[in-house]
Amino acid sequence: MTELRQRMIADLRLRGYSERTVQAYVHPVARLAQHYRTPPDRLTEEQLRDYLLHLTHVQKVSRSTHTIALCGIKFFYQHTLGRQWKVLEIARPRAEKKLPAVLSRDEVVQILAAVRTSVYRACLTTIYSCGLRLLEGAQLQVPDIDGGRKLVHVHHGKGALDRYVPLPDATLTLLREFWRTHRNPLWLFPTGTRSHVAPLHDPAVGPISRASLQSAFVRAVKNCGIRKQAHVHTLRHSYATHLLEDGVPLQLIQEYLGHKSARTTTLYTHLTRELREAALQPINRLTATLHLAH
Repeated sequence: MTELRQRMIADLRLRGYSERTVQAYVHPVARLAQHYRTPPDRLTEEQLRDYLLHLTHVQKVSRSTHTIALCGIKFFYQHTLGRQWKVLEIARPRAEKKLPAVLSRDEVVQILAAVRTSVYRACLTTIYSCGLRLLEGAQLQVPDIDGGRKLVHVHHGKGALDRYVPLPDATLTLLREFWRTHRNPLWLFPTGTRSHVAPLHDPAVGPISRASLQSAFVRAVKNCGIRKQAHVHTLRHSYATHLLEDGVPLQLIQEYLGHKSARTTTLYTHLTRELREAALQPINRLTATLHLAH
């Protein structure tokens, strides 16, 4: 590891960023250096401008990839090197107005039933029924479950925020029954559950990996013949949409999801079935006479 890379990592840690964010920010700076085959502190502002245009117009990376790259590069030049370049102030990822895919209740049931491995099925069910992010679900620990109060304590969520989310009775029963199959004192979903090779009761055993959980979900979606572009995070979108359809106030859903801004949660008002059906009724009335004309 170069001295410059170590310095950036130290700066990020001093700012209180999580290790996951540290790695996400360091990676695009390394890619920048590889692109020019030159240490990043020797690059000019014009070279950086060309590279950011390259990401957008040549590689055509997604908005999220571009945002992370820009954040990492901006931190490196502004904070680690102390350079206040204008290009870093004007560069912005292109705007997108995409609505996420949402699964129906029946589709959620169908997909979860199609997950063959018990540890993945238990974890994915918990992610949906508690509105968790992928990593929050995979890394749930036994002490996070408050069975008496029917709550899940989510530690260090996005933005390093803790929160409590409601724990449904059926999910609590599922977690208790599944835990009895491995009795690990720390992890609810230990990594060795599938192969039964590792000593599952050993707290040194880590949690299941994000990649394996995502693969299990995508495989189940495909096996069910569902054509939607669904991934594990789709369960969280579906959870929020289903709660809103059932009349749960938006403010509560915002709290459950751990959103800092209500604007983020408002997205789900565009996805509810009730609103779509309400809009369809006047449209049907408008077009009724057109069908009669044929």
